[in-house]
Amino acid sequence: MKALSQKRRHPLAAVALLLLGLLLTGGLYAAATSINEAQATNTADVYSASDVEEGERLFVANCATCHGINAQGSDAGPSLIGSGAAAVDFQVGTGRMPMQMSGPQAQKKPAQFNDEQTMQLSAYVASLGSGPALPSEEYLDVEQGNIARGGELFRINCAMCHNAAAAGGALTEGKYAPALDGVEARHIYSAMVTGPQNMPEFNDSNIPPEDKRDIIAFLKNNESQGVPGGFSLGSLGPVSEGLLIWTLGLALLIGSMVWLTSRSS
Repeated sequence: MKALSQKRRHPLAAVALLLLGLLLTGGLYAAATSINEAQATNTADVYSASDVEEGERLFVANCATCHGINAQGSDAGPSLIGSGAAAVDFQVGTGRMPMQMSGPQAQKKPAQFNDEQTMQLSAYVASLGSGPALPSEEYLDVEQGNIARGGELFRINCAMCHNAAAAGGALTEGKYAPALDGVEARHIYSAMVTGPQNMPEFNDSNIPPEDKRDIIAFLKNNESQGVPGGFSLGSLGPVSEGLLIWTLGLALLIGSMVWLTSRSS
């Protein structure tokens, strides 16, 4: 025990611990770098070199002002390294990017780029580092989805912001959760894995791809139902319905009082 205690107090012990820490840090960095390199290599299996090259040209011409010439980010926009193809497909495909104006959050608008250009931009950003990729078609096939299970998952994970009827809702500081009616299946999936705006990220550990497909199936089924009552009142539930009844009831009461007063005179 005495010999062991003396070794612990050896003058070189601190140096040895420092070297060990540097080796561990270097190993972790090398592992992370190899993951990014593997992602860049895998990108070639999905996108051609010409797609990446054309995507870079589009990026420099339309996105570099905010996100930096190498997508490293700037004061006007975040870094896109590691964002992945899914983030670009969602933001650009829904018209949120490029932003029309500064505000609490990017608003949906007509897309500025067509599908091919969006794919090329996605290819370029995906080539920069690992990130969520576009979903495979099997996870977008709502025919294979479980609607009942999807409705349960949606109410647990999404309804507190997007409303139980997926009609959207207000958040803090001028932000909002958008309505999901008419949103393409791939954009819904991409939003879940990338967490745009104030939305949390739901990776495959939180919600597996099959469950994401169930949620999309529920939303598409809900969308196909229309409005059985004839007037949705914004699908805001008892608040809007109660306000309508109160307003109509009060108007009828005041109208009745005016009519009775005119009759008595």
